[in-house]
Amino acid sequence: MKSLLRSTVLLAVATGIAASPVQAGAVTQEPPREGSQYARLDHPQPVRESARTEAIEFFWYDCGHSQKLEKPLQAWTEKHRADVNLRRVPAVWQGSPEETAQRGHARLYYTLERLGLVERLQVNAFRAVHDSELDVITEDSAANWAVSQGVDAQQFRTAYRSTEVRQAVDEAAALFVRYEINELPTVVVQGEYRTSPTRAGGVEAMPEVLDQLVQQEQSQRRH
Repeated sequence: MKSLLRSTVLLAVATGIAASPVQAGAVTQEPPREGSQYARLDHPQPVRESARTEAIEFFWYDCGHSQKLEKPLQAWTEKHRADVNLRRVPAVWQGSPEETAQRGHARLYYTLERLGLVERLQVNAFRAVHDSELDVITEDSAANWAVSQGVDAQQFRTAYRSTEVRQAVDEAAALFVRYEINELPTVVVQGEYRTSPTRAGGVEAMPEVLDQLVQQEQSQRRH
């Protein structure tokens, strides 16, 4: 039986796409529009000082839509390596039935990030959690999986227990609220505009919307 949160997220996606004039998988000739393919945050957030545009992805290892976005997002990030700085934030929905699991998944993610292993192991982590339904929410279970991926056990456990990783998990929960996240995955560009499968018209449509938002933000910056 699917979890309450997972069912809620998927229902929101399905309902939103059904109501949207842009159906999942459809190709639109019109550029993305505010209020349709993307939305403006009610409370725009500050971005880190950088010459590059900031994009923040909110995801969950146990979300099929997040998993489906991963490879297209990697390709999109590679295309924009020179002008976009991508941050990933694992979802921690405080007070939800899945909060404990999400905190465990977030701790796994931030451990991989601290070890510089996200690029190599992110897809594998999705497969382990979402496809294989592997329990990685405790230190031992996460470490066992990491070792199976060729990661040094002691290095993994040291990073997992670090203050920096614990603080990052707590910050992720706060960011989930501040960025007004109500669907996974969601990508926020320059702290102001967000898009998601429901908004974009499906996961596969998100990179095109992100291209438009980055171009729009950089055009504004030049002027």
